[in-house]
Amino acid sequence: MVASCDSQRSVFRRIAQQSYAEWPAYDSTSLYDRNSLAGLKEDIWTVASTWFDHQAHHSVDEFVSHYPVAYVEFGPHDRYSGATQYEMAQLFRLFLLKELHGWTHETALLTYLTHRPDLREQLSIETVPDQSTLWRSWHNRFTAELRETVEAAARTILIKAQDADVAVPREPERSFPSQDDEANKSDPDDQAVLDEAASITDHVSRIVFPAFSLDRGDGCEIHENAYWDLQTHLGLRERLAANEGARSFVYESTRDRTPLGHAHRDQIRDLSIEQVREMYARAVTRLLDEVAETEEFFRAGIVAIDITEADPFTGDRTGHEDEIIGTKAKTDEYAYQWATVQLVGNAVPIVLDARPVRRGESRKEIVEDLLNSAQDAVHVDNVLMDREFDSQHILEMLSQRGLSYVVPKRMQTSEKAQAKRLLRRDQNRYETDRKLHLGKNEWHDTTLIYRRKEDSEHDDHRQYSVFMTNTSSAYLTEYGYRWEIESGYKSIKRFMAATTSKDFGLRFFYFAFACLLYSIWRAVDLLVQVELTGEYEHSPIVTADNTLTLLKKETGIG
Repeated sequence: MVASCDSQRSVFRRIAQQSYAEWPAYDSTSLYDRNSLAGLKEDIWTVASTWFDHQAHHSVDEFVSHYPVAYVEFGPHDRYSGATQYEMAQLFRLFLLKELHGWTHETALLTYLTHRPDLREQLSIETVPDQSTLWRSWHNRFTAELRETVEAAARTILIKAQDADVAVPREPERSFPSQDDEANKSDPDDQAVLDEAASITDHVSRIVFPAFSLDRGDGCEIHENAYWDLQTHLGLRERLAANEGARSFVYESTRDRTPLGHAHRDQIRDLSIEQVREMYARAVTRLLDEVAETEEFFRAGIVAIDITEADPFTGDRTGHEDEIIGTKAKTDEYAYQWATVQLVGNAVPIVLDARPVRRGESRKEIVEDLLNSAQDAVHVDNVLMDREFDSQHILEMLSQRGLSYVVPKRMQTSEKAQAKRLLRRDQNRYETDRKLHLGKNEWHDTTLIYRRKEDSEHDDHRQYSVFMTNTSSAYLTEYGYRWEIESGYKSIKRFMAATTSKDFGLRFFYFAFACLLYSIWRAVDLLVQVELTGEYEHSPIVTADNTLTLLKKETGIG
């Protein structure tokens, strides 16, 4: 079988149904443009993660041919200004194909294309470029950032194909290459990464997990650590519930006695939400103490606050209306909601705190609560939030704390009118000071920044986004860091145990423990990178699955 319209439609339908994936990435935040190479890499990761699971998709060449790049704006990454025979999108596909096969010279690519007319047709290449055209395009026409994107995308495609048992033309590098160009610096190999990760994971787990306690008293036959081992075991497999997980845990654990699923849930239900948050705070403090010895941790200063929701709840919510409160998209569905504050930017993306969201709680109350925790743990300079936190009272509270902020503003009548004027002038950016009324003749001073989104699907004022900030407009680019919290939620939800229980405390514990597993993974990755390379690159070299498997071994399961 080969890729077809039906098979491609099936892939993108699955992606659209995934609560943790958004495609294309530039639509996931108002600061992602179609020329964003970071967005393109994220998109290829998203599609490749699903593409090769389809029974008809067993060729990396077909992925290159069929991956939709019509939405990508390559113009800013094209260093040629005159007319050219080959479009950037065509060249992008050709060089992606070259990188996938690991050819070091253009001649191999030309020979490959010459003998494959069907592939040339799929690539929309009527005439094959000559060797000199390809060489100049790669070295002179493509920017360095675009060349790096081709290499990173090829690595992602190879890994995702191999993970799906699809034959690949070469073995992919499982560890991310260093950005350092020093010739005398080599990347750690996979075994070195795993060996170092095993040692550090053992160390971290022995520090972090003692922060959790069930307060069960003395004389219990099943050791308390067995409960945390089981919870970690549940995070190893996506959508694994306690009963099923407890049964498999019996066979995988080296312990003589392990808890049953109902006993595990009963112990967790006895924990109050306040207790869970206190334990989480202790665990994160211990984790931060470990990474605080590295220079990279002290670059922390930006936090993102956001709210995520569980999968829509389809049962009877009678008696739980204040806990199963609906969705952020204001649909007719209901869901549990959780709020987090997370380090973003250059810092290791640790979730500093998590809390449930109940009906009747104000956004200001939620932000204050999370900031109190964050500022107790780290030094905070800048706060990034989504449009749902567009409130003059929240912004004033941040300013009174001495914090800078970047927050999108919902467009009201005056903002729409201004955007229309900017559209008539064909103006891409505009700044103006604004006083926001707090009541009782009190005002909050802020700056509105209008930013036009390139190639918007709209032809009216909706081409513009409006941001509020109390600092330099240069910090507007920092808002792009907020996507990391959405990316983090994808992994966190992957680590959550499944349940149909309506117990609010149990649901929150599952989410909080998943946040902890995610934070341990990112902390372990930082420590491994620093130990092996002396530096920290944001792309992990230790996978989440590696960390969970190592945690499983070090906590007595394996």
